Amino acid sequence: METVALVAPVTALEFLQNAFLLKGEGPVLTVYRLQPHPKVCVSQSVLQHYRIHGVRPRALTTTEPTFCDLAVFGGKAVRLLRLHVEDGEEYSHLEVLGPLMELQDWALDVRWLSGDSQSVLVVALAHNSALLLDGVTGNALAQHSCLEGCLLYSALLLVHESWVDTVIVGGTVFNQLVLWKPGGGKDKSSNPKSKAPIERRLLGHTGVIFRISYLQEKGYLASASDDRSVRIWGVGALGGPEGKCGDLNPVCLRVLYGHQARVFSVRLSSGNVFSAGEDGACLVWDWAEGGKVVRMLKGHRAGGVRALAVSEGDEARWVATGGADGGVRLWKVEGNEKKQSIEEEAVAEKLTDLKFPGQGLPKAVCIAGEEDENTSWSRCKFVVCTDKGIVYQYSAGKWEVVWHGTPEFQSYCVMETVTISVKESTTTADLCAVGNLSGCLQVFPVSHSPSGIPLTCGSGKIHTLIWHKGKECAYLLASGAEGLVYRWRVETKLNESYSLTLSITALPSFFLPPCAKRWLTAAVRLQSRSQEVLWVCGDRRGSLLLFQERETSKQRKGDDEETNEESLTDSKQSDYEEGRAEGNGGGGDGNSRMMENEESKEMCDRLLHPLSCLFGVHGKQGVTSVFEYQGLFYSTGRDGCVRVFRVHSSPPENLEESRHNNTAERSEENEERLRLEVLRVQRACKGMEWLERILILEPEKTEEEEEEEEGTEECEEMYNKEHNLKEEGREARFVIVGFHAVHFVVWDPVRQERLLAVPCGGGHRSWSLWPSHKGIWPGYGALVFIKQGAVLASQPPGEAVGCNGKAGRTGGMGLKEGVHGRGIGCVCRLGRIGEFGNGNQTRNNENEGGEVARHWELVVTGGEDTSLTVLAVHPASGNIKVLSVITDHISSVRTVTAITRAEGGSGNPSKFLSALLVSAGGRAQIQCYRLLFVWDRQRLAPSCQVIQVASHRLDKEWERRRNRHKMVKMDPETRYMSAAVVDEEVNRVLVALACSDGAVRLFSVNEGKGKIDLLWETFYHQRCVLSVATCSLEDDKGNRCKLLFTAATDGKITVWNLSDSSSFSTDYSSNATTAPIPCLDVPAHQSGINSLAVWAVKQGQQQGSCLVTVASGGDDGQLTVSIIRVQHPEDGKIGSHKGFSQISESQPFLQTQLQCPNRLQIQLHSQCHIPLAHAAPLTALKLMRPGLLVSTSSDQRVCLWKVCSNSISHTGALCSHVADAAGLAVWEGEEGNQKVKIGFESVQESVGKLKRDKETADETSSKAPVEVESETGDPVSKTAGEKEEETTTNPRNQTENDCVGKMRSAVSPETGLKEEREGKKAGWVLVCGQGFQLLRVRDMDKEEEGKK
Repeated sequence: METVALVAPVTALEFLQNAFLLKGEGPVLTVYRLQPHPKVCVSQSVLQHYRIHGVRPRALTTTEPTFCDLAVFGGKAVRLLRLHVEDGEEYSHLEVLGPLMELQDWALDVRWLSGDSQSVLVVALAHNSALLLDGVTGNALAQHSCLEGCLLYSALLLVHESWVDTVIVGGTVFNQLVLWKPGGGKDKSSNPKSKAPIERRLLGHTGVIFRISYLQEKGYLASASDDRSVRIWGVGALGGPEGKCGDLNPVCLRVLYGHQARVFSVRLSSGNVFSAGEDGACLVWDWAEGGKVVRMLKGHRAGGVRALAVSEGDEARWVATGGADGGVRLWKVEGNEKKQSIEEEAVAEKLTDLKFPGQGLPKAVCIAGEEDENTSWSRCKFVVCTDKGIVYQYSAGKWEVVWHGTPEFQSYCVMETVTISVKESTTTADLCAVGNLSGCLQVFPVSHSPSGIPLTCGSGKIHTLIWHKGKECAYLLASGAEGLVYRWRVETKLNESYSLTLSITALPSFFLPPCAKRWLTAAVRLQSRSQEVLWVCGDRRGSLLLFQERETSKQRKGDDEETNEESLTDSKQSDYEEGRAEGNGGGGDGNSRMMENEESKEMCDRLLHPLSCLFGVHGKQGVTSVFEYQGLFYSTGRDGCVRVFRVHSSPPENLEESRHNNTAERSEENEERLRLEVLRVQRACKGMEWLERILILEPEKTEEEEEEEEGTEECEEMYNKEHNLKEEGREARFVIVGFHAVHFVVWDPVRQERLLAVPCGGGHRSWSLWPSHKGIWPGYGALVFIKQGAVLASQPPGEAVGCNGKAGRTGGMGLKEGVHGRGIGCVCRLGRIGEFGNGNQTRNNENEGGEVARHWELVVTGGEDTSLTVLAVHPASGNIKVLSVITDHISSVRTVTAITRAEGGSGNPSKFLSALLVSAGGRAQIQCYRLLFVWDRQRLAPSCQVIQVASHRLDKEWERRRNRHKMVKMDPETRYMSAAVVDEEVNRVLVALACSDGAVRLFSVNEGKGKIDLLWETFYHQRCVLSVATCSLEDDKGNRCKLLFTAATDGKITVWNLSDSSSFSTDYSSNATTAPIPCLDVPAHQSGINSLAVWAVKQGQQQGSCLVTVASGGDDGQLTVSIIRVQHPEDGKIGSHKGFSQISESQPFLQTQLQCPNRLQIQLHSQCHIPLAHAAPLTALKLMRPGLLVSTSSDQRVCLWKVCSNSISHTGALCSHVADAAGLAVWEGEEGNQKVKIGFESVQESVGKLKRDKETADETSSKAPVEVESETGDPVSKTAGEKEEETTTNPRNQTENDCVGKMRSAVSPETGLKEEREGKKAGWVLVCGQGFQLLRVRDMDKEEEGKK
């Protein structure tokens, strides 16, 4: 076995010359080149099974070196490497300088002795001692201990030229900092056995100390502790010549409290303190201003920040953070960071009053003129309407009156603004619409209000105004009385005197279905087809509506030709000035008004009814926004939910119900009707119920990715045009804008963090966010709102928002995306997706050159952070892409299973894959989704669309039952421990679940109805059920039966017969559904059974019987294989299961006597086991193929087992880098026809490195491969068939090297690297826990031959 991809907590980060970033993830050292843009240049496994905790570069002697020596340490190991940094990333590589040096104690810090030309290291050990180490030979030259031999949690070495000058600062288990000299000074260096005394002792922390940092130029020492604080100490000069120990009485200068959890890391710079902790935040402190937080950097998911690095420099610094989620993020921080530069989480406690001087109280505020990309916050214009009917504009720090309405506009008015392009011009115009209680509406340019045009919306109140911007025009919607929504198309152009004029055309009105609060609150327009226009709207009742209008080419042409006759066009400026003088701004030309009224009356006769209506989906508080992006719609409401939906076409026969409900307009022209379909629901954080809108988060792209995408756009367009393909909409990542208590909040639902928070006082106020006109969240923003009669802003309008007015992404620059911040409890592999050939090749040439390694493996993981993550793993390069994150679970996800369907030939990656996913976990919750994967030819990667099918909770199921007063209510703390698909039918899927309350439950998932029903439950085990598995059998006569295997904490495996159809009734309210009776109990373990693997072995000797093998792994570390004989009845008919025999440990002799004819007979045939298969509880067991098992445990070993008829043999193992392994997924697949170079034990190279290797690699020799060790001596596995005679049924008798085995490979005489030819069968193992690791099992064909 070998490692292909790894995601683990990042435990080490270090900058090198501000040009490279070194990252330690597990035993893998990765080097990022920062210029011209961050990119991986080399990656290599260096510490075997140890986790890297630090990287120490050696001091450089030249200004432009070609290499740099590195000391990498972690656990009890140290290794020396040399990084070659010649120009051009193809020449960058890591060279091993010596063997792996394994120590007797944990290494906390390592430093190079600067005065020694040899590779001599000083190592600080965990038991308060220091070691002088020869890096070439690995021999210990000297070792000294402190007089106080306590355990250290952290240590800092201050070295100079010799061992005598070394000073150690240690953070003890007693919450103290101790300073001592391992060399003992000049007078004590001659006695190596003497223990050094404590020179200084710093007291004050109430928790253990995790990290220490020292700033030599100021003599400051910083410590990060478990007590959530960072302390700054004034200690004076430490180290240097003669090993100075600083001031005699060091003092604590500052205590910094700001983290919400433990502080793991701290770094000092000349003007700031950088700290990172378990709360996932990196805080930047300014100690010159009283130790205040001046910036907060957040970009990781749950689990916290485990590594922190700060580059050198005074003006600008790089800050890198590595999280427990395996992600790495990079920020640019300006020198001497000030408080006004808070960017990532702007908690603006001080608001700016714009000092509104107008008459009356402001009622509505809008931002005007933000469509221009060059318009910054300092140049923004605000438009405010008062209860006196006056519109004011704020620009350049001054207020001015824009429009003065008639008395009809007093006391009540609604206002909205929009910016559109002027026709036949490069300029833009800001339009404002104001409505009142009597149905009057005024539309005017903000820059020239006399050019406005009055409109009417009946005689009732105008509830809302909605602008929708088109390409060359804008659409205005006004919700009037009795459910009528009036619409106009508004255009602007310049007349002969270069004055701005408006052209308004009335459109057919919308008619809303009868309900309370009958007015629109949101609308978006979509040109779906060449002659059809769709409007998706949301109303105050919480419903989503779909309207359709047709625009024929004749109508469009007529609109253009008859503009002067049917449009309200201002051709004479004097007419509008006269109308404004008569009505004081509330009227216009009398002829124009009459023409407008006549046209409106004629157009409103054609009312448009909704084609589809999702009534009240957002609750009674209404829909607040509807947004369209890449073919999908996103709606928000005051129910705390974001709904992702689409417009879906359905056949006419499916519309009978909608016609009966009068929600669709009958038309003979439409053969197919359109309807709205909700795909999934995304909730915001707890307490955030008032949602206003969503903003799209654009995916992060490097410059190289952007260039590749630009190069493939033309090919993609030509391919789509040639094959008549149309890109389907896929869900984008977004942030949620709304109100949380008294704050206006921008919330990231994936990372579960605030991006912006403004204390505005809560909802029920007019507000406007900048910049939001494009619907994109740029990572910064400012808010203007009305509060208690004042117009306030979160930032002064004269100042720039963010760094230099253009802040970067909120979460910094992502070098590697994180997965789960907490433990991963389950994993499910869905399939393989990709394409053949080169993207620029024709269809005929795609398969001539063989398969290009473009396929991705699709997996779903569920974790303790209550989220499901859909991942795509590229086996050839180890790259990992997060396709989607689902956060619907309210507790940890314990199990996940799926049914997949793919397009494409067998063995080849498909371009489309669909999966029905069922996940379950804490709080007795089940979620079901439909996942649609398509191959994106532009990004050369898969994309995923999540459709929410149904959900289920036991407490809600209990409320639906009859006679529930006679039953005990469901325990709300019930957890689903395991799930298995029992049967797949046309309309439903049957899923069995193991429950912590001792029950086994069978559910029916109906995707068509969007429903999950509980069919039956049984409490036979009376203990926590840990695992379930299923098996389907068929004999020679065609008899089929379905068996269910369950295992609990009592160590017994129970077999159930589910062949009786009466167990699958959906009538849960009656007694028709009865739980089956168990057929057999098999004692297998001394304690709980965590995992089951079941498969049919072969046909039995007797006719109508077969053997079923059940492998189980438990808390006792034992692997047990039980073979069960299943005998079909002689007449071929399987009767009721109620009389089946039950075989227990105390009555084995009764099993043959209780079997009745005409019924399925099940009995235990044989059993074998390995008592110590693992040194810890066996947590997961999966079947690679019949007879080949894969197991894992918390002892971090992944083992292969060969199962024969009466024995189990150990065929190989690998020490995994994933701690607390809990989930396992295995599968077989072809490796392809391309060669892959493997440096050391892993394939941790970037895509660019893979391409270079592919180009320069030579064909391997036709001779038989030679068995060799890895160049670093790292443990890699051997597979069955290599040295099978050495294996034994007890793996504990093997040596450590035999346990991990060796890998069969061929060595290239030119490069010295191992080359593996693909095109063979390979096994894949995905281990999940605190991260995940993808392993490849080589030579599966040889293994199969060895079995035979």
